[in-house]
Amino acid sequence: MNFVRIFDWHVLLVTAFACAATYLCIDNEIAADLPTSLIAVAIVFPIVFSINAAYTRREEALRYLGLVRATIASLYLAHRDWVGAPQTHGPRAAKIGRKLYASICEALAADTQDQPTARLKVRACFSAFSHSIEDLRAAGLSSTEVSRVNNYLNLAITDFERLRAISDYRTPASLRAYSKVYLNIFPMLFAPLYASIAATAGEPFGYAMAVAFAFVLVGLDNIQDALENPFDGIGVDDVDLEADGELYWLPEDKPHTRAPD
Repeated sequence: MNFVRIFDWHVLLVTAFACAATYLCIDNEIAADLPTSLIAVAIVFPIVFSINAAYTRREEALRYLGLVRATIASLYLAHRDWVGAPQTHGPRAAKIGRKLYASICEALAADTQDQPTARLKVRACFSAFSHSIEDLRAAGLSSTEVSRVNNYLNLAITDFERLRAISDYRTPASLRAYSKVYLNIFPMLFAPLYASIAATAGEPFGYAMAVAFAFVLVGLDNIQDALENPFDGIGVDDVDLEADGELYWLPEDKPHTRAPD
């Protein structure tokens, strides 16, 4: 099923143009044995580099999201266990932590015009955590422990900024433009080669080569497009930003209960 998703109307359109160009070359007896190694040098290497860069960004995004969840958990546990009245501080931290993670997911998945508003919500949650830490200080938490909890908050802010950079800066635009142009025109430029194959092996083989070139090249382009933004939810390999189930164990309104011995 995932294999089928790679081949969309774009593949069919380029395939149709490649077959049409092949027909014109066969009809006008235009045939040439073009070097297929040119495709590897001019097309395959750049697109493979782009796919690898996009996949690396996806893996980094998963890592930083995991770190954000771990830091939120650390903030919650510090609020719950490091000072008295856990029935007050723990649920408050859990509520802020849930809202923070949901806001981060919303900011990463937001369209360009909605990103500023979504990111303001994230920073508002960071601010709420900062005020919550000051409440711990007022409740008697030592300066050393307050400093440690503030360091947890700093780690969460740092990881969010790294996620924001992954969302904003992607594969170099010039490389993407180069790849897109040549991936779409090369199946048609090689029509004389398909005509040469048709002349020696029969027309079905010539058209089959046109279809194969179009499917492979445009299919690679579609794979890169699907990986380009790991937060848009379009590709099957995108990061899952369903925030509701990630921090399910953080209670919002339950007092602290210790595990049995």
